[in-house]
Amino acid sequence: MTISSPWEAALSQLDEAADVLDLDPGVHDILRNPKRTLTVSVPIRRDDGIVHVFTGYRVHHNTSRGPSKGGIRYHPGVNMDEVKALAMWMTWKCAIVGIPYGGAKGGVVVDPKELSSGELERLTRRYAAEILPMIGPDRDIPAPDVGTDAQIMAWIMDTYSMNVGHSVPGVVTGKPVSVGGSQGRADATSRGVMYVTAATLKSRGMAVESTRVAIQGYGKVGGPAVRFLEELGCIVVAVSDVNGGVYNSRGLSAQELAEHRAEKGTVAGFPGGEAITNDELLALDCDVLIPAALEGVLTAENADSVRAEVIIEAANGPTTPEADRIFEERGVLVVPDILANSGGVTVSYFEWVQDLQAYFWDEDEVNDKLRTIMEQAYVDVLGVAEEKKVRMRTAATILGVSRVAEAHTTRGLFP
Repeated sequence: MTISSPWEAALSQLDEAADVLDLDPGVHDILRNPKRTLTVSVPIRRDDGIVHVFTGYRVHHNTSRGPSKGGIRYHPGVNMDEVKALAMWMTWKCAIVGIPYGGAKGGVVVDPKELSSGELERLTRRYAAEILPMIGPDRDIPAPDVGTDAQIMAWIMDTYSMNVGHSVPGVVTGKPVSVGGSQGRADATSRGVMYVTAATLKSRGMAVESTRVAIQGYGKVGGPAVRFLEELGCIVVAVSDVNGGVYNSRGLSAQELAEHRAEKGTVAGFPGGEAITNDELLALDCDVLIPAALEGVLTAENADSVRAEVIIEAANGPTTPEADRIFEERGVLVVPDILANSGGVTVSYFEWVQDLQAYFWDEDEVNDKLRTIMEQAYVDVLGVAEEKKVRMRTAATILGVSRVAEAHTTRGLFP
């Protein structure tokens, strides 16, 4: 069967895990369906005075283990199927790292680069107002995702707070530290990717200092990951963004890359290596490939050209099910997104806890707690993979699904 959307991919992964677990059909059916979905119109007045209506979404997949949690993305490709899939993956992700959340996701169909700062703020505040019935510190806690950032979270926090009449920092995470954000949150996903990469290399007996890494997507996750992997001792041989990429077999300088990106707005044209395309990066001779952009970049069409022996999924859903099967047949290890990029939601949980207690931790404490959780989650998933003799993605999904199913069964079905 050909999988044509992220939602079909997410359902396929759930069905495979449910089959291994011999999951109760009723529980399986519940987990196949989001708890609630919302589609909203988001009208704003543009700077030229014309009113333009955007479309927004928010989905709660499951709340058996606690309030729902998930990012908000601003991107032209946002659609309900994508948002439902991301919400489902978020449910498993939270369960894998053992934090008391269910999965949610949201988004607006928009290219934020085409909006002025004022238009972006008006869009954000109106979208927040439209999804207000679904969010709250004990209900659903949004966070940044593709196309959104700490400032957008601050606007959502302020919009919610103005509506309830008092400041509620715990309604979102990924905020600036000045309004209740956490130390270490901005780079948490990237740091988590580094911890998982280190654990993978250790489990496979690969020497860190000779490991060559290629990263597709030099954004909020891929950018800091270059620095962290360089600090770990890896050789980052290639990076790319939407405008193109750069390759150097001897390694790229994280600091010089960051400086070039800050000046030019892209890693393309970086003088420290030769120019390559995004497609060429995926096929490079390297040890570890890290897709850190959008979903669906590794497909049946290009999976055979991938030469890395390990793929660490920093993006959400970058590998299609067809590509997954090809990688399994070829012996390529895929460390799935719901494990590899769970550092972001883990530190979002830390931020939420700090907001609720109004007591904040320093960055070393945040990073130490993150390392402990990521390393344990890796061990847990690897254990399931070895016990069940399944690939890492299936093992991760099995672990997440089993924990959510246990919570649902323990609570029972209302009424």
